Amino acid sequence: MVATAATSAFFPVTSSPEPSDSKNKKLGSGSTNLGGFKSKSSASSGSLQVKANAQAPPKINGTTVVTTPVEGLKNDDGVSSPPPRTFINQLPDWSMLLAAITTIFLAAEKQWMMLDWKPRRSDMLIDPFGIGRIVQDGFVYRQNFSIRSYEIGADRTASIETLMNHLQETAINHCRSAGLLGDGFGATPEMCKKNLIWVVTRMQVVVDRYPTWGDVLQVDTWVSASGKNGMRRDWLVSDSKTGEILTRASSIWVMMNKVTRRLSKIPEEVRGEIESYFMNSDPVVAEDSRKLVKLDDNTAEYVCKGLTPKWSDLDVNQHVNNVKYIGWILESAPLPILETHELSSMTLEYRRECGRDSVLQSLTAVSNFDVGNMGNFDEIECQHLLRLEDGAEIVRGRTQWRPKHAKSLGNVGQIPAESA
Repeated sequence: MVATAATSAFFPVTSSPEPSDSKNKKLGSGSTNLGGFKSKSSASSGSLQVKANAQAPPKINGTTVVTTPVEGLKNDDGVSSPPPRTFINQLPDWSMLLAAITTIFLAAEKQWMMLDWKPRRSDMLIDPFGIGRIVQDGFVYRQNFSIRSYEIGADRTASIETLMNHLQETAINHCRSAGLLGDGFGATPEMCKKNLIWVVTRMQVVVDRYPTWGDVLQVDTWVSASGKNGMRRDWLVSDSKTGEILTRASSIWVMMNKVTRRLSKIPEEVRGEIESYFMNSDPVVAEDSRKLVKLDDNTAEYVCKGLTPKWSDLDVNQHVNNVKYIGWILESAPLPILETHELSSMTLEYRRECGRDSVLQSLTAVSNFDVGNMGNFDEIECQHLLRLEDGAEIVRGRTQWRPKHAKSLGNVGQIPAESA
């Protein structure tokens, strides 16, 4: 259309008047003479009239001509006839080509803007995910995680299970980034050949502050030797923006034959794979050498029975994930403690594994806390035991609880006004 308008400015269009006697002359009998170009009336004017009434664009020499009501001619009966053939309406319709080119350029510009997108506000969350990286001369693995909305609880903070899952994820990714991940879950190639897997025997966790929704965590992890046949793995969780230390954790791992389910020494072939990655450092959490108490029906104050693993609780090594044990331990913790206190530290000793057909019991004993006195905000210590119905021990544990912030007590279960 732009090309047609431009051409019309340089080539004026003249047309000869059409006779008014429509009874004696056929429609479309007018002729136009422009610079030697002459158009003759069509013999099949009746068919042209039907096409015009159906609003179909006429074709001249195989070229579609777009007409406007101004260009059309009317007879005495008020019926429109096709416009006369002129130099202008014989030109190609360049508007379709221009529209296609414009569409292509707009689409390309949109894609480029999406690739070059940057947040316009500082409080907009940037997804920091991706593959972690090796730092500090190849000894430390670092990866970022963002706390999602489905990972927070009634206190609007992440749960201890969420933190433990992030720790486990970085441990597996560390093995993969170092090229030590075989066909097993965290097992090296030589471990896979010998049917060996890693199992945790002891875990210590200290939580200084729980992250909340939208916080981006930086998790650093590294490994060290622990005796002759063990490996220690440490984690340091911090706020990626401020660098504030949020959580520290230290764990001891040993090898187990996944066929016989018995503990195994570290073979020399496996030691040759992993020893170069050992970091000479002290544990990030000072070892709590106090002996964990064994609870029974007489010493336990709270007992939760009938706990059974689900299919989703099993990992690829066909045993219950160690994070699931933490959730079962807290099943027997009294509700008033969960409402007024938060878990600040825990020490766990894993005694044996349980299968998907096991039925467990969770036992808890509380010290320095009066459940009936909600005004008591002293620190609390609890002893825990997770056992099978026949009495076989699965996990022993000790947890420390600190009072929640006073401002959080009145906001449990409420949504912040700025996010409502």
